[in-house]
Amino acid sequence: MAYNPPRFGVWANVHGTFASTHHPEDPVDASWNRVKNQILLAEKLGFDSTLIAQHNINVFGEELDELEGWTAAAALAALTERIEIIAAIKPLLIHPVPLSKFTLGIEEISAGRFGINLVNAWYKPELEKAGIPMPEHDERYAYGAEWLKVVRSLTAGERTNFSGKWFEIEDYLLRPASRTRARPTVYAGGESEAALALVAEQADVWFINGQPAEDVERLIANVRARPRSLPNPLRYGLSAFVIARETEEEAREELAFHWELNAFDKEHGGDHAARFYKDADRQAIMWQTFERNPHIGVNGGTASGLVGSYDAVARKIDDWNQMGIETFMLQFQPFEAEMERFAVEVIPRVRKLAQS
Repeated sequence: MAYNPPRFGVWANVHGTFASTHHPEDPVDASWNRVKNQILLAEKLGFDSTLIAQHNINVFGEELDELEGWTAAAALAALTERIEIIAAIKPLLIHPVPLSKFTLGIEEISAGRFGINLVNAWYKPELEKAGIPMPEHDERYAYGAEWLKVVRSLTAGERTNFSGKWFEIEDYLLRPASRTRARPTVYAGGESEAALALVAEQADVWFINGQPAEDVERLIANVRARPRSLPNPLRYGLSAFVIARETEEEAREELAFHWELNAFDKEHGGDHAARFYKDADRQAIMWQTFERNPHIGVNGGTASGLVGSYDAVARKIDDWNQMGIETFMLQFQPFEAEMERFAVEVIPRVRKLAQS
């Protein structure tokens, strides 16, 4: 089976960091100015996409800044020319009709470079503290599946009538619809039975958390075996934290330094994993995945195996691509410097492997 060549994206730094809060060359900074400059640089360096997480409260600690994702997405759409902009969304926070209007608005601003990433919520405080009940895991996915049906119809420019358990939509039409394609791209994540069913049925691209290749291969085989009503085939993305150096030894030394920073964080009240676990819905399968695979970064991070020499990281990306992974959504620390290193040293090597 032939696959599309690799696409490279970066996580927008809306949390201020994706690893240690004590890195000497990477102060925690979730400001608009930093994210704007980060994504403009990513576009200049040739990255294809950016993913903007949506949280009302910073999951690393509520005392830390958190850039609002959707206003940032609209602003980035106006400032950029080529890079794809993906904004995450939690259905429990926004009704599907205004969300569809927001989506089509950013689609218009970006001239067809916008996508949404469906996240069915796992961080309890931002819902419960706002008085929004957090349903059980599978109920959230059922709600999200119904929500997404409404969004898919409205963002396709269709006159929408819908009657479901949670939503009643009558003769609703949104304009302008996309002027460049049928509708914005729908990304989704999750690894539970409910998540896999939603992904197979309604997503265009499935984001998989970083983990060993044999586990990803099993997950992809599971989804491919499921019925799919959409005409377009499902595509695959992977989250990863990259540590690439000239030699394997240098990369391993840098990884060891990150683990030292991780230990320092724990000693000084910055243990991200502990905060996640305390406030997360532990029914989410991703927590089991993360516990099996210790890593640096979020959403699996270094468990994707992109740690090593430039040549080794390029070969690993090529291996992932041969498995079916198209979009690599990447994290770094310090973000901007390591992002530039990756663009200069690794992407050309990947392109050369793909050509051969």
